[in-house]
Amino acid sequence: MESGQRIESEGWPARSLLGALPEPERTELLNLGTRTRFEAGAVLLREGMRDQHALLLLSGLTKVTATVENGESSLLAVRAAGDTVGEMAALAGAPRSATVTACGPLTAQVLPSGALHGLLLRRPQISIALTGLVADRLRWANRRRLDFRGYPTKVRLARLLVELAAAYGSPGHGGVVIGCRLTQPELATLVGAAETTIHKVLRDLREEGLVETGYRATTVRDMPRLRLLADLQSGRP
Repeated sequence: MESGQRIESEGWPARSLLGALPEPERTELLNLGTRTRFEAGAVLLREGMRDQHALLLLSGLTKVTATVENGESSLLAVRAAGDTVGEMAALAGAPRSATVTACGPLTAQVLPSGALHGLLLRRPQISIALTGLVADRLRWANRRRLDFRGYPTKVRLARLLVELAAAYGSPGHGGVVIGCRLTQPELATLVGAAETTIHKVLRDLREEGLVETGYRATTVRDMPRLRLLADLQSGRP
């Protein structure tokens, strides 16, 4: 652990790995590996590399990207404190399938592949929780695909922003702040739309007072109205 660095063991997001674990298992996972600090823009994991450790995020946000056929980078997901990244390579021994980049300064626990394997054998509760986390990510990806077919771009973007705010947002001045800068091309990738369309939709959402976009963050200014636009029932993020 870094000198003077202290990470709280409570208050992890409920849908994160750390939030899903009982205290004994959470404590053992937090004590595994080496704690490391990363600065904004640092590449934590790089697509195609064969290193096989995983990272347990303890603070901050990351973007997960992959290269598509035309050579451009495509945003796949956002990951936050309490989540793991790189677990597929660590468990399967395969090359990295994506690049993970820090949105801002963050701290992560470096989990060597062998140590992680041993922990999952000793603590089946962690293995079950990790399997559930991967399943949630697959469901999230499937929802995106269904949204592509069932909703216009404005509604798809509203649904995405509601989910990001629910999973990774924090209360801030004027609304719920999604503290990871998402570019228009990245948003276009996540909702399956052209960048020019996203530009117009974001302008509409700003003019309607639903969101505010800035250099480092996106703020949801009116969550009830955004949920209504997103065609989301009140009980579902």
